[in-house]
Amino acid sequence: MNMQNRPICIIKAGDTYPDLAAKEGDFDAWIAAGLGVDGVRVVDPRDMTLPLPAVSECAGVVISGAHAMLTDDPPWMRRLAEWTRKLVTAQVPYLGICFGHQLLAKAMGGTVDFHPLGREIGGVTIELHAAAQADPLFAALPRQFQALAVHAQSVRKLPKGATLLAGNAFEATHAFRIGTCAWGVQFHPEFTPERLAAYLDHLSPDLLAAGRDLAAIRASLVVTPVAAGVLPRFARLALAQVFE
Repeated sequence: MNMQNRPICIIKAGDTYPDLAAKEGDFDAWIAAGLGVDGVRVVDPRDMTLPLPAVSECAGVVISGAHAMLTDDPPWMRRLAEWTRKLVTAQVPYLGICFGHQLLAKAMGGTVDFHPLGREIGGVTIELHAAAQADPLFAALPRQFQALAVHAQSVRKLPKGATLLAGNAFEATHAFRIGTCAWGVQFHPEFTPERLAAYLDHLSPDLLAAGRDLAAIRASLVVTPVAAGVLPRFARLALAQVFE
């Protein structure tokens, strides 16, 4: 395959809620729209009868979020982790979102588990570390920016050699890089306030039982253009194959 014709592969690791998907499409559609490029390829890794793309066939890879938990560890997750290691070794540009972020960490030797403080959900402030100033994906971003997040598990220990790029008071590992071009982001650049509001509707019984302030969470849901900009920036880097 001509290198210039290789697609960015979206690995659809899960499905959103059916009522939300009926109105706005699913994770892969949100990511594809955010990337803003033509010719993406969508692959569902949960179907073990289908092969994952050859590493050489992908200009870049985005692994979506999922409602599944990394600690469940079914065979499809183990296969996806092995494929992720091949991508990192081959220096194929990789962006893991939420589940995909955690998968990257676990595949490369880190630890993923439930967050001891419970679920992070809502609009959150992301704070970049000094290392982000020299990072190809994050260097142009402001030191602090707003993002949308919803997750119960998180990266509890980074892989050896990983570079921590961002966090906040609740979640220490909101972004990291391993190698030259494999990134994980715990926040959701593909989410909108409306999409996260739908998640809040579905999760409200559990959140109320945990004593969470739903009104405050709803008030935090704002448009997050800086976070959303991570997707098209990743696409440009992946297609240009420049990571300096």
